[in-house]
Amino acid sequence: MNFSSSRFKEEPEISLTSLIDVVFTLIIFFVVTTTFDERSAVQLDLPKAAPDAASVPKETITLAIDAQGRYYIGNNEVLKRDAATLRQAIEEVIGEDREQPVVLRADANTPHQAVVTALDVLGQLGFSRISIATVAAEEARAP
Repeated sequence: MNFSSSRFKEEPEISLTSLIDVVFTLIIFFVVTTTFDERSAVQLDLPKAAPDAASVPKETITLAIDAQGRYYIGNNEVLKRDAATLRQAIEEVIGEDREQPVVLRADANTPHQAVVTALDVLGQLGFSRISIATVAAEEARAP
């Protein structure tokens, strides 16, 4: 008994065309999106400098503004609240050194105009190292 049929047995084929397309697309994607290390392309020999007295941080100047908008430079109160008087007081206390860091300490209830006036006067005088003092949120909530 011959149970075999007269048909030819077909071998199953696996089409690799779609698989090759997907792999090729992934390769292109990864090549395009890879971050290249550009630092290794340029070799730099940076100059060296010895620390000197000029690199030592200078004394900071504190400009405080209370809740009523009164200005204090260090522990001295500025008598008037206008920009001209503040400018004159800053020039008297600090002198010609415009590289000194200035810390602006304003009360939370200070009028906004008083802070803007202080920043404006400091900018006109040429100060570039101005910091605004704040407190952490946990410290502000403590009674």
